[in-house]
Amino acid sequence: MTRSGEVSEDEQTLEQVVGSGRAQSVGSFRFWYSDQRWEWSDEVAAMYGYAPDTVVPTTDLLLRHKHPEDRAQVASAIARAVENREPFCSRHRVVDVDGTVRHVIVVGDHMVDDEGTVVGSSGYYVDVTDTLAEHRREALDDTLPELYRARAVIEQAKGALMLVYGINADQAFRVLTWRSQETNTKLRTLAQRLVADVTEMGGAAVELRTGFDHLLLTAHERVEEG
Repeated sequence: MTRSGEVSEDEQTLEQVVGSGRAQSVGSFRFWYSDQRWEWSDEVAAMYGYAPDTVVPTTDLLLRHKHPEDRAQVASAIARAVENREPFCSRHRVVDVDGTVRHVIVVGDHMVDDEGTVVGSSGYYVDVTDTLAEHRREALDDTLPELYRARAVIEQAKGALMLVYGINADQAFRVLTWRSQETNTKLRTLAQRLVADVTEMGGAAVELRTGFDHLLLTAHERVEEG
């Protein structure tokens, strides 16, 4: 058995097969409501095709890079975040400076000042573009068939991600793996906590989405040591 935060042999193999591109596929952002000021990490800049520190992110710049079919949706999400002081979150396509289309999920939570007042949104961009080479897919299928069959709770967590974000099973699994690695929490344990939280959570569509983002970013904090 492994202690909380340790990674089992199966999960180490899983990370080697699936997570080798993790550093390039996740980046952080901060967004202030008052002046719509953005900060993004070098990883997010790279998703848009920019080298570090070569451009200042603005709402206008971000919207210009959204896929034409997704631009209105993202503009509405940003406006709603500013008006309602709710986290900015979205699933959409980004067109980088070279014209490459990337599929991203923006996972946000409240950002507060020293007095606890909500001043903005902070979180992560997760690039879920299907970039896994065929040989890596085959390696995953050959190496870990038992893992998929045995870990029903992971499948349940994947299903929740697929429902909330409208992504496929591979993309959902990459999001779970990212949070497991980012928080040093066992994949199965994180999935169990997330599934339990989702079962208890209710609300309308927008509230569900905002609440789920918060649960995803904080599930590791509610994992009991043992």
